[in-house]
Amino acid sequence: MAPAAADGGAESQRQADRLKQEGNALFRKERLSAAIDAYTGAITLCPNVAVYWTNRALCFKKRSEWAKVEADCRTAIQLDSQSVKGHYMLGLALVNSQRLSEGIKALEKSLELGRGAHPASYMVEEIWQELSKAKYIEWEGLSRERASQLQKLKVACKQALRNYNNLSYPAADAPDEQLDELEEIFMKAAKADTPAEVPDHLCCKITLDIFRDPVITPSGVTYERAVLLDHLQTVGKFDPVTREALEPYQLVPNLAIKEAVHAFLSEHGWAYKIR
Repeated sequence: MAPAAADGGAESQRQADRLKQEGNALFRKERLSAAIDAYTGAITLCPNVAVYWTNRALCFKKRSEWAKVEADCRTAIQLDSQSVKGHYMLGLALVNSQRLSEGIKALEKSLELGRGAHPASYMVEEIWQELSKAKYIEWEGLSRERASQLQKLKVACKQALRNYNNLSYPAADAPDEQLDELEEIFMKAAKADTPAEVPDHLCCKITLDIFRDPVITPSGVTYERAVLLDHLQTVGKFDPVTREALEPYQLVPNLAIKEAVHAFLSEHGWAYKIR
């Protein structure tokens, strides 16, 4: 009985894989309903294979059916906690369902997993783009809230200043210099939410964008990992600035710059905006 059961399981797996391939072909042709049916067939035969769930979720994503994307991705993550696509599409589903903080966490997890597996892949860049959009939206909301609170506090402080001066000098208005000082204090308080230039030392010398995954070469120059790996593969194995010979294994994460970027973005969320 055991060999027969094993043969039956193997046959189910083969059928499921064929349905998956069929679903992939249908997806490439934009025949989403048929692709969903194929992936559903694969899931029915072998429900414990995470990729079947993420493939079907990708179809639902194309149709913006975010509740179904979330459900399939949560199942995929239960089956494979290291699923980059599972965490990524879960993040997209949550963000598009107005659950921003949850979505950002899922996107951050997918970025962490993606960088560990394939640091130079197109998907890591795609994840970063979506994470940046979500973080910028989060900053915009918090910035508006802070601006509103500051404005209310400024009005209250100005009124309090006038009331104080009226008690001391009933016939006089609040001195202009006091009001100017108060205005300056509130301008400084709002400075963190005012877009400006990102410091040069936090930007890649090739892309000129803020670092995402900085690495340092033996010559002491820091670059964006994916961009430098692409340079080494397509242009030549040398440092773009110093022209010294360079191999991928020589790259070392620049943790100090990475931490500095994290601190800067925490204080200046406007820097997440994609150019």
